[in-house]
This record gives sequence, C-alpha cells and structure tokens, in this order.
Amino acid sequence: FADLVLETWDLHCELNGREHRTADMGYRQLVVRRGQPFTLTLRFSGRGYDEGVDKLSFNVETGPCPSEASGTSSHFAMNDCPEESCWSATIQQQDGESLAVSLCSPANARIGRYRITLETHTDYQGSSYQIGHFILLFNPWHPEDTVFMRDESERCEYVLSQDGLIYQGTCDYIFSIPWNFGQFEDEVLAICLDMLDINPKHLRDQDRDCSRRNDPVYIGRVVSAMVNCNDEDRGVLFGRWDNCYEDGMSPMAWIGSVDILKRWKKFGCQPVKYGQCWVFAAVACTVMRCLGIPSRVVTNYNSAHDTNANLTIDRYINEKGEQERYSWDKIWNFHCWVESWMARPDLAAGYDGWQVLDPTPQEKSEGVYCCGPAPVKAIKEGDMLLKYDIPFIFAEVNADVVYWVVQGDGMQKQSIRSSDVGKNISTKSIGRDSREDITHNYKYPEGSEEERAVFEKAEHQKKSVGEEEEGLHLRIKVSEGANKGSDFDVFAVVNNNTDEERVCRVTLCARATSHNGTLGPQCGLTDPADIDIEPGAEKRVPLRILYEEYRDKLTQDNLIKVVALLNDHQTGDIIVAVRDIYVENPRIKIRILGEPMQNRKLVAEISLMNPLTEPLNGCVFVVEGTGLTEGQLVKELEEPVEPQTEAKFRVDLLPRLSGLQKLMVDFESDQLTGVKGYRNVIIAPQPM
Repeated sequence: FADLVLETWDLHCELNGREHRTADMGYRQLVVRRGQPFTLTLRFSGRGYDEGVDKLSFNVETGPCPSEASGTSSHFAMNDCPEESCWSATIQQQDGESLAVSLCSPANARIGRYRITLETHTDYQGSSYQIGHFILLFNPWHPEDTVFMRDESERCEYVLSQDGLIYQGTCDYIFSIPWNFGQFEDEVLAICLDMLDINPKHLRDQDRDCSRRNDPVYIGRVVSAMVNCNDEDRGVLFGRWDNCYEDGMSPMAWIGSVDILKRWKKFGCQPVKYGQCWVFAAVACTVMRCLGIPSRVVTNYNSAHDTNANLTIDRYINEKGEQERYSWDKIWNFHCWVESWMARPDLAAGYDGWQVLDPTPQEKSEGVYCCGPAPVKAIKEGDMLLKYDIPFIFAEVNADVVYWVVQGDGMQKQSIRSSDVGKNISTKSIGRDSREDITHNYKYPEGSEEERAVFEKAEHQKKSVGEEEEGLHLRIKVSEGANKGSDFDVFAVVNNNTDEERVCRVTLCARATSHNGTLGPQCGLTDPADIDIEPGAEKRVPLRILYEEYRDKLTQDNLIKVVALLNDHQTGDIIVAVRDIYVENPRIKIRILGEPMQNRKLVAEISLMNPLTEPLNGCVFVVEGTGLTEGQLVKELEEPVEPQTEAKFRVDLLPRLSGLQKLMVDFESDQLTGVKGYRNVIIAPQPM
C-alpha cells in the first residue's frame, strides 16, 4: 500500500462556531467549547483512508510545556466508541479521498490555545502533520461542565449578551448606565488569553498554571487579580478616586470594556488610567463571559469597607454634622463586583452557583489584591471560614455604622440609628432592561430569627437597633429636581411619636462627597433651630442647596452628603440621619432615522441640552455599540454649547449583526462629565 498522504484539511471555523455559539468571535480561527464535538475534514491525495490498513491518531497540546500528567497534552487514536472522560476522535463520514472526523474534548479539559497534529501510519511508515490551532472555552451548555447553567435565557444573558446595564446612584436614587461588554469583538479573546499568560502564577510555574486552567475557581481568582494593577503584575486598570484624572480617562467616561482591553494590549500591558469599582467589575465580567463562565455585574448600595474586620464602622462628627476625624473604614454609596456561576467541588456540598469576584483593589487575599470566588450562599449563612474572603464581603453587606457625636467639651456620645449597609443589591434582569433585586440572596430579612442565627455564627452583635416606636424620629427628604445647574431643597423631617410635646434642636449640613465616602467642602449649612413639636406631629426643617454653592465643589461623582442632627432636650439623646443625594445630569436623546436593517446604512441623531448657566467647552460625544459601530465613533464639537441650548449631531452606522442591539453614548465637557445615554435598536436581518 502507498503511504496515506494528507493534502489539505478544513477546520470548518464557521460551522463549528455556530454549533458552539462562538461564531461572533469571527471565522478566522476555530473556537470551540469543552465536552462538545466539533468537525474537521481531512483530504488525502492519491487514495482515500482504508480502515483495514491505515491508522490515524491525533495529538492536542496547550501551554509552553505540555504533558499528559498535567492534562495539557493528549494523544488519542480514531475510535468507534469514544469515552466521555478523555479526548476522542470518531469518523463521521467518508467520501472518496475526504474524511470527516468528529473530535471531542472531555468536559473538564484545560481551556486555552491548542495545537493539533495528525499522525498517519500505514504498514510501518508514518507521517505527522501540524493541522493548525484552536481555542477551547468553558461550556455552560454541557451538564458535566463545572460552569453548567440549566436555563437557556440565563445563558443568553450571562454568557452571550454583549451589552448590559450597571446600577449606580444611591440607595434612594437608583439608576443604570449602559455598558458594552463586547466579549466577542475582534481581538478580545486573544487579549483575555494573553492576560492568563502574563499572570504571575503562570510566570512562576507555567506547567502548574496551565494544568489548573480546567477550574473556573482558579481562573476567577486569576482574573480578579489581573484586572487591577496593584501587585505590579501588569494588570489592566489603574484605580483612582481623587477626582484628578487629567493624565488618563476619567473612570466616569468609559462606556465599554473593549476600548480598555485594546488600550492595555496596544501599550504593552501597561495599566490603563483610570478605573473605579464598576469599571473593574465590568472588565472582569467581559473576560469571564469571553472564556465561557456565566457572569453578571452586581451593585451593593451603602457598601461598607471594613478595614479592621470588626464589622463596625465608627463615624465621628461634631455638633454641626461635620466629620471630626479621618477613618480608614469607608461607606461607599455603591460598590460593584461580579458574580460568576460555577460549581465548588473544593467545598462541602451546597455552595455551587453564584460566586462573588471583586477585582477592585481593596484588601489583599493570600498576599495579592484579589477577592473571591466567595459563594453567595456562604455570605448569607455567615460561613466565615470558607474560601475565599467571606469575612470581607460579609462586612460589605452587614457591617454596623455607629455615629459618635463629639461635643464642644470633647465628650463623645453614641447616636441612635438603624443600620443601612447592604441595601438594594441589584443586577440587570434577564432579557429585559429592568433591575432585579437580589438582596435576599445575600441576607435574611432584617430582624428575622435566621438573621440573628447568622450573626451569632459570624460573632457579630448587631449594635444598631430597628426603628423604635417611641420617641423622636428623624429622616431626610429631597425635593424633586436635584438637577445639575439648579437649586434644590432638602428637609430634615422630625416625627414626634410620643404623647407629649417635645423641644429639640435640628442642624443640617451638606457637603460634596465622593463615591468612596471621602468628604469634600461644605455646600450648605443651617443655623441650629430649636423647634417645638406637638404629640403625633411632623415638622420639617429646610436647607436650600444652591447651584452657585455646589458648582465648583462637586466631584465627577455628582454626590452631596447631607447630615441631620437632632438633640432631644428632654432625654439628651442625639439622633443622626444621613443621606447621599445624586445631582442628576441632563438626558442624552437618541433618535433613529430610517428602517434599521443588517448591512444597510442607518442614521442616529444624538442631542443634549446644556442645563447650566455657563457654556460647555471641549464637548465630546463617544458612540459605541456591538454590531452597530466598528469600535468607537468620536465626535468633537468645534463650538462651545451655550447655556440652555442644544448640542446635536448625526452619525452614520452600518449594523453588522441583526436582532436587538444597544447604541450607547457618553458625553464629556469641562462642566458636565460622564453623561450617559442609550437606545435599543432592533435590526432586521438582511433579506436573502
């Protein structure tokens, strides 16, 4: 018999991509998911394959030092009855000189870049052919994969959807910004794999690192560390919170992960300036979805950063409501992290499912700035000893805030107030642009028997008390229309829930604040007012907050913290109420002109009204949307936008993908920054 000579081969990138739901990653490379068969065709010259005479086998390898022992190399012959637990090859069909072969990896294979070789043997002659490369990803569609997710609508949202909403604002004023995750865009997969290859664990021990890439717990921990650059590990983002962002991009200006990842790669893996929590979380979400691990961005309102792990955050203020001393412990008006879906075979039963990963650099874990994966279930149950980082996240959603009022004579008095940490934990709903509240996944109802049991287990005595029925009550209300450029009112509202008249003194103080709880300059203060309040009555003390007062003090976070203090003359008690007020940016309007259809020009008209009393200079619109734009479209306005006038322009789009897409817009200027808007566009498929 003549030797069997391989002439050409076809990896069927497009067909396999559709079957493996990776087609949007492009047809130039083969990208498949583990545990699921893929097809390739071999074409021999001179004669076809003869089962009785020829032996065919394959070799697949990943990483710089592949070995069977590490699970990074496998040699396997053509087989009629493949085993699920290892790599296999079976003949699909033979047609003359061409042979269609089905290859399949085990559902626990290492993910990453693979090389594939074909070996042919006839009689005693053998040849070897390098037939290319492919990339192997996690497979949430496969019941044996540790990232298996049962529901198709969940897989669509958490693996396949390339855009989403991230919740921001305050617990009293929740809003969302659009985000372009873009995990299937050009170059993104290559960048994510490069990230795994330059992580310090890989550089320390390449063989061990590659052999652990079958485990989403390991991958999640690596990604959580690599998205920030605090370990000088060539991480992706540089975190900054001080409102000085001139030598980079303000964290508020980003609108998607693709731009950030491409910048990181383009400049030789130098950290991209600048990120804050939602940027870190969104980039990590892109990387995890890209690798095939179901993931979502989650926002926790009034998130505690408890540096000394005592589950108590002490705040010191004077009798005017001003901060008395600096505290390393902080309350963020919101904090974002990622949840990724995976089994936890490394833990006892019951901890599979959503796991918290937090790439924002806050505290070190095993010597590195990373956090998680922590089972959400373990946070709810107060299981502090499980891996990884449960106590830190437990504090983020459960710490107590105790206010100490430092009086003129230096005496400190503990104020009575109920706890409000870990409120309205939010993520985008499946298949809809609405908010899903997932607080119940993290904590039992406040005051319940179960909550008490969890706190006992976590050795946490809850200091703060629920609303007492008796006595005086204090809360802060905001008038409608806390819009940037306008004056607005806040009120201290006092209720007397006793059956006798009470006399008390009320003070209100407003200060600009930043998203991580750092206080800035004062922008409003009332003189202390003594008020008499009848039994069962309610009284309001107003504070007008003027645009001219807050204009130059607000950071890009647009936040004002209002503190109200009530001295009850009868009991000597001091009651504190605190509220973060988000000063609203104007809305960006987006109009779509014409019938949206795949591969046909589409025009979008984008406009924004300047609500301020001064002109806006250096105005820039950035437009982005997977399947709608090639990268980003940047429109710089030549003229300033005068007060109370509209900035308007048109942009041409050529939609590549059909179906529901999001067009996202960011607006930057000297006075208004991080203004976001989006519009859903349904693109009709191109007629055949």
